[in-house]
Amino acid sequence: MKTYLLALFLLIACQSWAQSTTTTTKSKIDQNTPVRDESGILLPYVVWQKMVQSGDFGLQRPDPAVAEYQVYKLSTEERQKLADRKKAYAASMPRPRASDSFVEGRKFDGEKITDMNGNKFDLRNADGKIYVLNFWFINCPPCKKEIPELNEMVAKYKDNKNVVFLAIALDNYRDLKDFLETFQFNYHIVDDGRYFADKYKVKGFPTHVVVGRDGLIKFSTLGLGANTVYWVDKTITEQLASGS
Repeated sequence: MKTYLLALFLLIACQSWAQSTTTTTKSKIDQNTPVRDESGILLPYVVWQKMVQSGDFGLQRPDPAVAEYQVYKLSTEERQKLADRKKAYAASMPRPRASDSFVEGRKFDGEKITDMNGNKFDLRNADGKIYVLNFWFINCPPCKKEIPELNEMVAKYKDNKNVVFLAIALDNYRDLKDFLETFQFNYHIVDDGRYFADKYKVKGFPTHVVVGRDGLIKFSTLGLGANTVYWVDKTITEQLASGS
């Protein structure tokens, strides 16, 4: 139980921050905590942090008398329990603060959008689809941190053509192409998206928006919190269930 709670704490503590053009804030984890792998090798903070954040590894304290931890591979059952606890924790948290750029309940002022692969989307009129937008850029740490979890959400709805995921990036095509060769992002990626960010007065990143089947804004939020992706997913599920 203590192992699960420790892993959950680390996952949550690493996700409560946002990137803007001027300021970055985030929760801190003690970088001086000694953590070793199962062979006894001392791991750098950035290494064991990424391992735990992946959800595939946990931390345990082999000797209660020694303030030192060991990272170990979670079993399938342990990973599922950790995921369930994380989801339950996210569900217990208050609804994330809405982005000032998008007022829930208002009509979304959409436009025609083309992604990097030439796929065209017309967001000007309600067409029965749910549009899930993510404003981001490559050098935004919280934007990159949430991508694996966003990819999991995309996989959940991969067979539903009425849910469309659009990641509007500030970066140009070439930089995005290089980035995506080593960092998979399964949204439809829209390059050179600063025009759209400026149009909607998006100043902080990531910013998430869910537009319902009726063309109204159903959810929005700024930054990456422990329950950000949970609420995006929750809103999609509710919209599919209601049909509006």
